[in-house]
Amino acid sequence: MRKFSQNTPENCKAAVCGIIDEINALPTMSLSELSPEKTALIVVDVVNGFIREGAMSSPLIESIIPPVAALMESCKSRGIPVAAFADCHKEGCAEFASFPPHCLENTSESELADELKAVGGYLLIKKNSTNGFHEEQFKAFLSGIPDTDTFIVTGDCTDICVLQFCLALKTWFTKQDKQVRIIVPVNCVETYDAPYHDADFMNIAAYKLMKDSGVAFVSAVTE
Repeated sequence: MRKFSQNTPENCKAAVCGIIDEINALPTMSLSELSPEKTALIVVDVVNGFIREGAMSSPLIESIIPPVAALMESCKSRGIPVAAFADCHKEGCAEFASFPPHCLENTSESELADELKAVGGYLLIKKNSTNGFHEEQFKAFLSGIPDTDTFIVTGDCTDICVLQFCLALKTWFTKQDKQVRIIVPVNCVETYDAPYHDADFMNIAAYKLMKDSGVAFVSAVTE
């Protein structure tokens, strides 16, 4: 990595402001525009351990529960398949070298938020890393929906699990020379605030990285 110059802060400020304007101008999308037979909804880690309890919980993430639950309900009514990832780790998990222990199996932290449980109609996929794409159960889910070419991805954290999943999914299809749409509604993704992890900045950075890799963004997916 090159060294930064004295002009870097101003250059970065201009770039960030441009991305913010772009995000704020995103259109909404109607679910009716999509074919139910070719669409799937992915919900990433809307679990208690990232929302309401534990070392990795953040009240910021709670804000996405209502729109995610509403989108799940809409997909359920249209027969659109829904896969919901739930972070779930054993004691001594390798991931704990990078993050505090969280979402241990057989604890409430590893369970989906009650609001999502109430909607139902989803395939629950437990994951043991930040990237649920690698779970065999997800690969089986993909195999069961071979005609799907549109994936709506929601959840948290925007810059970690959502980012990694979207890029893995996109590149997996690219390797097969298959065109798919990966759509992220910005009202349905969020991350956390922590020292050296400003939520606004990380959301912006994740947006830019995903967009430059071919992931599409909308402000929301409505009825």
